[in-house]
Order: sequence, then structure tokens, then C-alpha cells
Amino acid sequence: MNRPPTAVLAVFVAVVLIGGTNFVAVRFSNRELPPFWGAGLRFAIAGALLVGFAAWRRIPLPLGSALPGVALLGVLNFGVAYALAYWGLLEAPSAMAATFVALVPLMTFFMATALGMERFRWSGVLGGAIAVAGVALVFVDQLRATVPPAALAALFLQAVAVAVSTVLLKRLPRADPIGTNAVAMLCGASLLFVIAFVARETPGLPSRPEVWAAFLYLVTLGGIGLFIGIVFIVLRWTASASAYVTVLFPVVTVAVGAILAGELVSLQFVAGASLVMIGTYVGAFVGAAARVGPGNTARANLLSGASSEGST
Repeated sequence: MNRPPTAVLAVFVAVVLIGGTNFVAVRFSNRELPPFWGAGLRFAIAGALLVGFAAWRRIPLPLGSALPGVALLGVLNFGVAYALAYWGLLEAPSAMAATFVALVPLMTFFMATALGMERFRWSGVLGGAIAVAGVALVFVDQLRATVPPAALAALFLQAVAVAVSTVLLKRLPRADPIGTNAVAMLCGASLLFVIAFVARETPGLPSRPEVWAAFLYLVTLGGIGLFIGIVFIVLRWTASASAYVTVLFPVVTVAVGAILAGELVSLQFVAGASLVMIGTYVGAFVGAAARVGPGNTARANLLSGASSEGST
């Protein structure tokens, strides 16, 4: 893999820091805003801002025949995934969510291989075995820490939803990533508002300064800023190298969670998260062909949503 320019490396580091911090910011948002309402409001504002930017830059939106696929992408990647993430983070620590999101590239590899979209590699099997061992360690540790199993399951299913949306994205016609994400965010926000209504959540705005700060961060730097950073990286580096950001999220989340939210993790959790990151690297990236080209745009779409917390 060729070494990228210094500017790309700097943006890469910034994206890792922002993406890893997002999980902690969601925990702060959940302190005052109902989870589904908070997630829906976040993506409604972010999506509207992206639509405005697209109109300003004359970027076409994926409407007409492209709309159903993009709408489904939004429902999965921003609706289902973030409903699970926000709800799970009511009880589970942010480091837990980051650890599962680190699995997304590996999950995507197995799904794409099963569908014949990528070639089979034994490194994927080895990486999967290592990652599963890491997840087992993390799960046992969190159960001992009295984290509800339902919260753990929700965060794991969030990662699955992001991986499924990634495979879907690879099958959609190519389109501008800004227009695609603008429409997808609004579709996801619509689903989140419906879930909030069904759950009888009370709409509102933050009143505490730290919650306001977290919410505004998630809409701007943690959402749109993260997306722009990822697109910048993908257009200038390989798609596989760009995907490393999700693997590094747990490192940042553990540190930021301990400093800002007082979240402490055990040595067993750290060991398990480390195995997850190692397994994902081995399974998803070792032996994979690094390519630069149109596929990078698709990967940019994926990462703008997954890491937006996922990027949570």
C-alpha cells in the first residue's frame, strides 16, 4: 500500500478521533433526549443540511428510479442501525458499541463472499475465528458487569445492519455520495421518528449544556464533518485503507469514554477488543487487493453511515 500524502494521513487521524468520540457523544445525548427521537432529529437536521449543500453545489439527488434503493439503504443504515445503537447505548458502555462496529468490515467480507461478490480467502476464516474469540471475551466481561444482554444484542445487530447496508450499497447504481447520503439520512430519520412515535417518546430539545454540546457535535463535526473527511480520504487513498478507520474506533472510544463519561473497562474487555481489531484486520484486509477507483465512492457511502457512530 503506497504511503498517502501528509494531508490525507492527518484527515485519517481526525476521522478516527471523531468516529471514536461519536459513541461517547451518543451516550451524552441519551442522558436527556429519548433515543429514537434524538437519533431521528440528528439525521433530519444533518440530511437537510446536506440537501441544502447539494442544491448549492448543483449535486443531483438520487430520485426517480434510484430512489427505492437509496431509501432502503437509508432505512437500514440510518434507521434500523441507529435505532439499535441509540437504544443499546442507554445501558451499554460506548466502548462496547465501538468494538462491534470494528467488526463491520469483517462481516461485510463474509456476506460479500457468500453472495459471490468477493473471492474467498483463508485469511478471512482465520480473522473471523480471532474476532469471534474477542467478541466472546467482551460479552462475558459485559455480562459480569451487569450490562443487560438485550443491550449487547442491540449493539451487535447494529453492526450487522451496517454490514448488510454495505452489501446493498455495492449493488446500487453509482451516484454522488453527498446526494446519496442526504436522501438516505432523511429516509432513516423518517423511520426513527415513526419508531419514536410508536414508543411514545416525548419530543424535545436538550436543556443541559453538555447534552446540547453532544447533540450539536453529532449533527455537525460528528456527522457531516466525519462524512466529508471520509470522502476526502477515499478519493485520495485506497478503499481498503480507508476502511481501517472503523477498526481503530475502539481505541479512541475507550480513552474518550474514560475521560469524559467516567467509563472504565477491564483488562478482559481490552483484551477482547484487541482480538476483535486484530481479527478484523487479518480477515478483511490481509491479502485483499487494494484498488483505487469508482468503488471508493461506494465505500465512502458506507463509512459515512457506519461510523457516523458509526459513524455511530
